[in-house]
Formats: sequence, structure tokens, C-alpha cells
Amino acid sequence: MARPQHEERDSEFVDRLVHINRVAKVVKGGRRFGFAALVVVGDQKGRVGFGKGKAREVPEAIRKATEAAKREMIRVPLREGRTLHHDVTGRHGAGKVVLRAAPPGTGIIAGGPMRAVFETLGIHDVVAKSVGTSNPYNMVRATFDALRRETSPRQVAAKRGKKVGDIVGRRNDGVSDPMAATE
Repeated sequence: MARPQHEERDSEFVDRLVHINRVAKVVKGGRRFGFAALVVVGDQKGRVGFGKGKAREVPEAIRKATEAAKREMIRVPLREGRTLHHDVTGRHGAGKVVLRAAPPGTGIIAGGPMRAVFETLGIHDVVAKSVGTSNPYNMVRATFDALRRETSPRQVAAKRGKKVGDIVGRRNDGVSDPMAATE
């Protein structure tokens, strides 16, 4: 049962198998085994989704999960196509995640389920920490909660009725630096 970690389907989506769980149903003659799969699908350009699938066979469960993930995709604004615009937290159940934007060359510093989400999303530099649970389902859902809260400067400017330049300001010019005023 040697299946690659991720493979390309439909030429634009990359899917990653995050977790497989063997579940048993006790019936009169003994136990009936089934499988539950958690899959993350993304286009590596800012769109990502996750899905669950259950079936008696592993490949069928993965197929169902992949189809569910493609139906429930979200778009996430990325800065320079490689990292987040700002730090953000998300939670689901007992799972809480903290996602931080990172400078170029940092890489993906994150645990297993979160790493799969970032790789399929197309983020190259991010620092993430999971607090509270190691349950892959809750970690993925908490990560998606955080990603839904992510906003771009363009969205904030439109909401406030300002220009993007007024929101962002220039970096490294001393004016937008809060520490420059105190020195």
C-alpha cells in the first residue's frame, strides 16, 4: 500500500493525506473495519480546502475525502505569494493555533497537519504553533479558522474607505516604525 504523500490530480490541485483512522463497528459476527481519511487539497496559489471521507477500503475513503476537500475550498490572501500578511490565531474545540508571518528563507516551521495545509496552500515562510491538542482534525479546523481571519491590506483599505498606501505605510522609513517615535 505504497501511496505517495502528495500527487497532482486535475493538473492544478495537490492533495496531501493528513490522517487515516481505522474504525471498527461491532456486529453479531465480530468486528467490521472501516477507514476514515482526512485530506487537504490546494492549488499552491492561495486556495486550499480539507475534507473527510469514510469507507470500507482506504483508497475509497481517500477519494471521498479529496472530493469533499475540493468542494469546500477557501481563498487566502498571501503577501508576495510566500507568507501571511499578519499574525493570526484560530481555534476549534480544544485546538488553538498561532500563525506568524515570517521573513524570506524561514521555511515552514509547523507541525504535521498544519504543514500539510501550508504546503498545499503555497505558503513558503511561516511559523506556526499548535496549543492544546494534537488531534489532526481539530488542528486542521483551527488552522482553517485562522486562515479565514487573514485579511490583505487591500481588503482593509476597502473596508475603511482609504488607500492601500495609507494602511500599509512604507517599511523601514522610520515614520511607520512605532519605536522610532520613542527614541
